[in-house]
Amino acid sequence: MALTVLPDILEGAHKGIPVDKIRWGILATGNVAYNFTKALVAIPEAEVVAVASRRQETADAFADEFGIPKRYAAYEALALDPDIDIVYIATPHNLHHDNMLMCLQAGKHVLCEKSFTLNARQAEACIQLAREKRLFLMEAMWMRFFPAIAQVNAWLDDEKIGDIKLVQADFCIKIPFDAKHRVYNPATAGGALLDLGIYPISLTSMILGLENIQSVQSFAHIGPTGVDVLDSIILAYDSGASAMLSCGLQAYKPREAFIIGTAGYIKIHNIFFRPDTITLHPHGEEPQTLHLPFEGNGYVHEIREVHDCLRSDQLESQLMPLDETLAIMRLMDALRAQWGLVYPEEHT
Repeated sequence: MALTVLPDILEGAHKGIPVDKIRWGILATGNVAYNFTKALVAIPEAEVVAVASRRQETADAFADEFGIPKRYAAYEALALDPDIDIVYIATPHNLHHDNMLMCLQAGKHVLCEKSFTLNARQAEACIQLAREKRLFLMEAMWMRFFPAIAQVNAWLDDEKIGDIKLVQADFCIKIPFDAKHRVYNPATAGGALLDLGIYPISLTSMILGLENIQSVQSFAHIGPTGVDVLDSIILAYDSGASAMLSCGLQAYKPREAFIIGTAGYIKIHNIFFRPDTITLHPHGEEPQTLHLPFEGNGYVHEIREVHDCLRSDQLESQLMPLDETLAIMRLMDALRAQWGLVYPEEHT
């Protein structure tokens, strides 16, 4: 897809975020955008100013649902709206790169759904532009911001399970095969990796980092439309730690994660879908299970992180930093290289 280049007419226009309201634009009107906006409109300090879709009737219906005053039938119009501070991007993976560059060129801060882009090259271009223009940019990895995940990190910081030796995490669901469905369509960068695999990879990155990986071994089953439908990944670290990860589109598996250390282990229940229950199993002691409810539908925690960053003039989140997003994209590039999987847009 050709990138629409917009004039830099708004560069620096949003350096001062209003104290009372942060003004959002919603770019796309699918299910994820719907759920995100449902959380956004319930936050007093947020104001949803505009929504954009590729069709006017879709934008109108979405706007009517949430009482959004402006509705556009072109993404470019939303990017150029001077009343927007930050744009939330929830388009398919293959559009993220162009959409981000367009919004950043127009002087907008950006929160973009995962996966951040198709590949590391695209991610690096977006990150570079955001840094050049001193604009906030973050990958919308909502899992990072749940209270339960914050508690897991606190346990790890306190070395409750000793030295970490193994991370095991799986995200396998069953979606009936339909060649026209987004996740089975190579034209929209479908497949298990970008939709599902990024979650256990991001979790592993949060726990072990991605800097000292000694070896990467992986296998992918490529389905009839040419996308990966089942992926198995093993990461071996210089420290002796390992990660065993899987993701898939054609069979269900409980969404759980285990962090195993020399002094015990942590279980994260329902890790990749609104995690609210975690269990600490120290060796020789009784397990401790905590229920840490999330607010609303879960998106509010991510939104608050964005607001906190904007109001404190931070250009990126410390919980989901851009260098880590780039490292994750590089790892996923390496996995696809092992499988010989190239997205159609990467040929152009």
